[in-house]
Amino acid sequence: MSALPVGNAWKSAVDVPSLGDESMNEDVRSLLEGVKEGSVSVEEALLKLKTKPFEDIGFAKVDTHRKLRQGVAEVIYGAGKTPEQIIKIAEAMIQNGQKTILITRLSKESAGEVEKAHALQYFPEARCGIIGEIPEADGNGKVVIATGGTSDVPVAEEAAVTATVLGNEVVRLYDVGVAGLHRTLAHLDDIMSASVIVAIAGMEGALASVIGGLADCPVIAVPTSVGYGASFHGLSALLSMLNSCASGVSVVNIDNGFGAGYLASMINHPNKR
Repeated sequence: MSALPVGNAWKSAVDVPSLGDESMNEDVRSLLEGVKEGSVSVEEALLKLKTKPFEDIGFAKVDTHRKLRQGVAEVIYGAGKTPEQIIKIAEAMIQNGQKTILITRLSKESAGEVEKAHALQYFPEARCGIIGEIPEADGNGKVVIATGGTSDVPVAEEAAVTATVLGNEVVRLYDVGVAGLHRTLAHLDDIMSASVIVAIAGMEGALASVIGGLADCPVIAVPTSVGYGASFHGLSALLSMLNSCASGVSVVNIDNGFGAGYLASMINHPNKR
């Protein structure tokens, strides 16, 4: 699969815009109700909440309480991990009730091995894999993801897959960079109606400032390592975006589509935290 459907394409029992584990939330709710009713003491509840906040599998300590703390369960960063390690981490997550697992920076070769052990949806352009359910979009509005050029699309797809898995409707505006400003202006309706915009660009990174000057919502700028020598593998775009004169522009790290998609979801779900 090379493109991820967005919107209401999936139906899910999960009613929160996050990875993981409705059953864990229900267990905690039942536990707190027990405390309220007096059937469970505060000490007993505290002990249960403290029990196994992580699963130690030797080479990794899987954070099983992250969803309780942050609203989003742990994500597997695939780069640098063997397929066997990814498989075992995913198994630990599933055993602890996590229903949706996002794997970022997952190579095609590793994905082929992982899908032998787990039902995996793989998105090669994003270099992301998904195990389990994908929730229905339930954010306040739309997450618009725009790129300066086609070369920025892999980073954009990482952001798009992340935002979709976290329960957002995603609108893609690709190759709308400032070298042809009319391409950006042709999408003013999408820009003006967005809940949050992710602006992804290499070279001098000017797209974030242009969109930031048009939109009335937060803009998350993502510099990419696309560009010729003096772009310094994305450093020039990073500095340009950090120095943007447009208000409401924040910046994540170079090529960090995941971080941008995650933050966009938080902005698009203000009442779910």
